[in-house]
Amino acid sequence: MKKLGILMIALFTATMATAQNNDKARQLLNEVSSKVEDYNNILIDFKYTLENTAENVQQETRGDVSLQGEKYVLNIMGTTRIFDGKKIYTIIPEDEEINISTYDPQDDQSITPSRMLTFYNEGYNYNWDITQDIKGRKIQYIKLTPMDSNAEIKDILLGIDAQTKHIYNLIQTQDNGTKITITVKGFKTNQPLPESLFTFNENRYKDFYINRLD
Repeated sequence: MKKLGILMIALFTATMATAQNNDKARQLLNEVSSKVEDYNNILIDFKYTLENTAENVQQETRGDVSLQGEKYVLNIMGTTRIFDGKKIYTIIPEDEEINISTYDPQDDQSITPSRMLTFYNEGYNYNWDITQDIKGRKIQYIKLTPMDSNAEIKDILLGIDAQTKHIYNLIQTQDNGTKITITVKGFKTNQPLPESLFTFNENRYKDFYINRLD
């Protein structure tokens, strides 16, 4: 009976500690979301890394994204993607091709540019994870696990700057062993952006083949 009592106390203590850590994780994520919502716009320079050791695949590139509400302009791997709130325009200069499609949020559960700073608000369980000192910055990691057991994503480590409450990096591990890391290299807010930035101007691409997917 004495051993059973000790075991019950240990289980209760562990459960309480887990609940407290989950509360800390939720509070920190709420602070991150609150800061993001306060900005009129956000400009991010980032490094994108993809690696799969089993397949001997490793890719690294740089990119940038401008965000204003749901609208965005993403530049990566020589391709520009514009979302004006209704349609997505993918511009591929190398092929002189443009793909145009209507955005349907019900069909897209991935971490899109519009959601990259708030995607964790729905569909994930979260746990307080390790803290790292990176170049003098205290980075607190929150581990996110998809609620959907059929999701291709195994888990995500979200690194948050404890002082600024900005996301520092995102480490996504997929079931097939692929690891995708996005590291923020530059972060600016409330910049004077022209409204035309998020508008696709077809006249600029007269020689391009336009593929309308909707």
